[in-house]
Amino acid sequence: MKQTIFFPVLLSLTILLSSCAEGPNKAGMGAAGGAIGGALIGQTIGHNTEATLIGAAVGTMLGYMVGNEMDKYDREQLNHVYERGVSGQTNAWRNPDNGNQYQVTPQPGYSNPSTNQPCRQAEIRAIIDGKQQTTYTTACRDSNGHWQLQN
Repeated sequence: MKQTIFFPVLLSLTILLSSCAEGPNKAGMGAAGGAIGGALIGQTIGHNTEATLIGAAVGTMLGYMVGNEMDKYDREQLNHVYERGVSGQTNAWRNPDNGNQYQVTPQPGYSNPSTNQPCRQAEIRAIIDGKQQTTYTTACRDSNGHWQLQN
């Protein structure tokens, strides 16, 4: 049973990571991180192969979107929202270089029960190339005090 669960996930991750081998690729790296996080969450919740694969697929999509579209300026703005944003209050910005627009609404912080890291969830609504996209993210503060997206 364990081989049935891990083989498809391992194959998916191998394909995703190999797509990142050509150099710094924010979208590929985001997709790979999202796939790993999604697979772990799916397995934890569903305890079966289907849940793991669904989690990996959803995580891949969200990770790709965030990694592909957010440049350094946007990540700095998002970090500021996680650090200082008032829970339930929407923070918005427009990227001066590419015109992408973001509205981020953070939720109250909490302590991750397995790592004791401070974490926050947020809804991100973005308009990228004229198309509106919405995703929900979680970020936890790492040992250096930076917010790291978890999925």
